[in-house]
Amino acid sequence: MALRARDIMTTRVVTVGPDDTLDVAVHKMTELRFSALPVIDRRFRLVGMISLLDVLRHRENGGADSTRVGAVMNPDVLSVPPRASLGLLAHRLRSYGELRVMPVVDGAVLVGIVTRSDLLRARSRPGPLGRLVQRFTGDDDVVGPLPARRRAASHPGTDQVRAAMTSEVVTARATEQTDAVAARLVERRHRSLPVVDEQRRLVGLVSEADLLGKEPLSGRTNGRTVASVMTKDVITLSPDDSISSARLLVAEHGLRMVPVVEDGRVVGVLSRSDLV
Repeated sequence: MALRARDIMTTRVVTVGPDDTLDVAVHKMTELRFSALPVIDRRFRLVGMISLLDVLRHRENGGADSTRVGAVMNPDVLSVPPRASLGLLAHRLRSYGELRVMPVVDGAVLVGIVTRSDLLRARSRPGPLGRLVQRFTGDDDVVGPLPARRRAASHPGTDQVRAAMTSEVVTARATEQTDAVAARLVERRHRSLPVVDEQRRLVGLVSEADLLGKEPLSGRTNGRTVASVMTKDVITLSPDDSISSARLLVAEHGLRMVPVVEDGRVVGVLSRSDLV
């Protein structure tokens, strides 16, 4: 039987309300390592999505975190019903570059979400019996948050990127098989990875969308390597760049993660959550 959205969606969804302030949304996203949250009203109806990028752009325009989520969120949200095919989900999540989270609604009520990571998992998902076992053991479709991490210190715009970047970088090699890198993304809960050579020189960037490919659910990768799907023209930062310039770069280009490069080598990465 073909899998549907309801078979792989996350049902325990972290949300915010339109009357919550932005600082509440930012706290949830940064503590739980989410890039976006569904916005629901008191009847659990989906009314929008709020992302870290929305927050960064709001701040760049001089907005305060005391602003209500409803004033900053995107109210025009794509969604699918629980019976939607994974082919439709894959097409939408791959075709819309900024879209990583697809809300699943029954009528107007939010019942779950599907992410690109869920689709990458679907390729190696076990059969019906295995899925039944997973449901009873609690390891089924929950792509829940990682354990909460210590809140990063707030960095003034005059600080340098090196003060906010993550220096322990998970990377990929151009010669690796795409399946291996897809598994690494899912395991580590990353959205993209810098691609480096033996000397850690940056040669590209590979994302979930790149790895989904044209047939994300077929399970057939035909020996594809990272080199065949990665983005080669990568926007980067220097560790000596200012935080304010990094925020502007991310806000203007809608970037999720920016490799930090010094003398041609990757020395860190800077994500949206590092900047908020």
